[in-house]
Parts: sequence; structure tokens; C-alpha cells
Amino acid sequence: MIKIIDKKSNINKLQHRKLAQGDWQKLSIAEQMANIGSEVVRASKWKEKGRDKLFKPALSRMLELIDLTASCHKNNLPRLTELLRTRECLLDFLVGENAYGSTISGWQKYFYAFNLLVRKPK
Repeated sequence: MIKIIDKKSNINKLQHRKLAQGDWQKLSIAEQMANIGSEVVRASKWKEKGRDKLFKPALSRMLELIDLTASCHKNNLPRLTELLRTRECLLDFLVGENAYGSTISGWQKYFYAFNLLVRKPK
């Protein structure tokens, strides 16, 4: 079962308390995804280096940001579906058997598009 963070969650257990209190909802989907991508790269880097003490918190932050994003977009079924599939594939890549054959370069390409959107002049 996938846990999506809502306002009833114990906010004191969250690493991103301020974001969970409403700041995350103020960000665009591109900004949210770019931030998630940063945690994905961090988690992958620490896993590759065998630094479990740094990998686990990065993984936790990544999941927390995905769940915060999902809670912001729970009424947008196509977006929510992509977010939850992304979550599933990331977990498969980082802690599972990598049944989908993901690579860090593939994930970097996926999230790079969001970084471009965020940096695009308005």
C-alpha cells in the first residue's frame, strides 16, 4: 500500500515539515519534480558508493517529496498515476531488483526536463 501524506499525518516525523505545512503546494509541478530529481540523484550516488547512512535518509526524503506531490495532485488522475508509477519504478531501481532495467542516466534525463522547465525564462 502506498502512503500519501495528508494533513492528518504526524508532521513532526517529516523531514520537510515546512513544505508539508503548505509551502510545497505553492511550487509548480516542474519545481516539485526537479526537487524530487535532486533526491533521486543523491540517493543513487550514496547507494553506488555503499554509504548506507547517507543513502537511507536521501531515499526517505525522495519518497516524502513524491508523497507530498501526490497529495497536492490527488484530484488529477493522470498526474497522480504518473507520480505513483514513478515512485514504484524508483523504488524498484534503488531498493528492488531493478526489474524495469532503470539506469541513473535514464532518471537524470527524466528529471532534467523538469529542471529545464523551472529555469525557462517566463
